[in-house]
Amino acid sequence: MILRISQMRRLIILFLVIFEAVSQNLRPIRDDVGYCWNFNSMGKLIDYLQTIDSLNVESGFVAAISPHDDYLYAAPVYFPVMKNIKVDEIIIFGVTHSSVRKSLNNIRGKIILDDYSSWQGLVSEVGISPLREFIKSKLDTSFYTVSNQAHMLEHSIESQIPFLNFYNQSLKITPIMVTEMDFNTMKDIAAKLGNVISEYIKYNNLKLGENIIVLISSDANHYGTDFNNIPYGEDDSAHIKAIDEDMKIIRNYLEGKLEEKKVKNFVNEMKNVVWCGKYSIPFGLLTLDSIIKKVYAKPLVGKLIRYSDTYSDGVLPLKKLGIGTTAPFSLKHWVGFFSMVFYYN
Repeated sequence: MILRISQMRRLIILFLVIFEAVSQNLRPIRDDVGYCWNFNSMGKLIDYLQTIDSLNVESGFVAAISPHDDYLYAAPVYFPVMKNIKVDEIIIFGVTHSSVRKSLNNIRGKIILDDYSSWQGLVSEVGISPLREFIKSKLDTSFYTVSNQAHMLEHSIESQIPFLNFYNQSLKITPIMVTEMDFNTMKDIAAKLGNVISEYIKYNNLKLGENIIVLISSDANHYGTDFNNIPYGEDDSAHIKAIDEDMKIIRNYLEGKLEEKKVKNFVNEMKNVVWCGKYSIPFGLLTLDSIIKKVYAKPLVGKLIRYSDTYSDGVLPLKKLGIGTTAPFSLKHWVGFFSMVFYYN
């Protein structure tokens, strides 16, 4: 059968519409410079990290905090935690950076879910856990919004995927962006979300730390003139003081037994520093605390794994990985980052 030109045009248009619809259902890569999206290159990075890493992280953790800075800066901080994640389902709490907030009319007081059918992974597409739609069906709609645009623009969640996907090709994620919110709003939404996740865990006979974990994306201090954040000046002594401040925050509010008053004090402390996880960390921990109390009735305990910053360690001495850095480092511009794990006692 010979198609007329008009029929061929209609078929081409139909094909393009279908292709566009399918392509829009896959969350694309946002940062292809700072993060590694080639399996062989990721393997080379892992091989190098194994030669410099001697940390033993005890298995069984139910949650973790991981950086989202460039791999050539922060990979040694990601690695001790990532190599020990053995579960298939991961709830990832991400940041809503200022550039993303502006694109959404400075949305606040909500979490942001997506509507993608899958995310681009390191090896193949990364699936979405059924938990995401379960949350949409159970959580009050005033507590969340759905925006593919927000998730497409935000890099803090995708930063975790190449590491996770390298170790697990059957990975399923529930991506949750956390917007700016006061402590009471945070506590209210986290409690309700924790109840929903607890119901999902019980219904599917899952166990935190074995089948599913919570992962929180955050970098620490953003220091220097570029961030309008120079309380100690911009010399070596200022760098040391700012790192000491980061470590004090971690030890006082995140390490040890998790308590609501510590989380609340962390939120108050965040008013004085420039951390991008000032909302993702407390919200994620409050949600986790709600799950633990509901399912296991046991307290959470946090343990710092590693801290570093771009100025102290600089760039990893690796060549031709196909990745680079998205920002400079100096005493006028540096970023701290850390990894932690949480166990229930």
